[in-house]
This record gives sequence, structure tokens and C-alpha cells, in this order.
Amino acid sequence: MEMHTVNEIWPEFIQKTIEPPKTITETVDRLFTVLDFEHKVAIAAMPQEELINLHFSLGLAIRNAFEFWDSKSPLLNSCKPTHSDNISDQIIHELWQRLIHTSEYRTLNDTIA
Repeated sequence: MEMHTVNEIWPEFIQKTIEPPKTITETVDRLFTVLDFEHKVAIAAMPQEELINLHFSLGLAIRNAFEFWDSKSPLLNSCKPTHSDNISDQIIHELWQRLIHTSEYRTLNDTIA
């Protein structure tokens, strides 16, 4: 899945956000705002065991957009001692869970399957 458009949108979105997310749930809430319908459907259609394939695309975008490289990142610090790669994977899994339990994405996913 290509995430180039997401990477282009996120820096501006992050700069306009007053406070960075402090929890995985807040981060997933923000992803729902940023991701377009097509990306949400593509993620919801993925089998859970294939979510690891998003590590270097969506996962990298998450780590960069939410500044996981910054030791003062509220999100990173709320999840300690977990590694930033693990946190981005947790975010992707929670996003996927929410998508497959949201009727519009679940219905579309059932149609695709």
C-alpha cells in the first residue's frame, strides 16, 4: 500500500495540532482524521497477520509524524519502556481493530472477501 500522500499531508496536520497525542488511542483518533477512505478500506481488508507489511510505510509515517525520534514525545513516553517500532505496530493494530469494527469498513471488507 502506498502511503506517499499520507506522508505529504501529515507534517502540515501535525504542525496545526495544538498538542501531540499522548496515548495510542489518541493517535488512532488522529489517524482516522488523516487517512482517506481508500487507505482505511485497504487496511481493514488486510488479514491481521499481514499488518507487519505496513511497518516500513504506515509505521514509518507514524513514527516520523508523531516524532518518535524525540525523547520528549508524550506518546513515546506514555508507552515506555516499549520501543518506538513496537508502539507504531500497536497503533497499526488498534487502527485495524477499529476499522474492522466500524460498520462502513466492515461491510465493504465483507463485500471484498
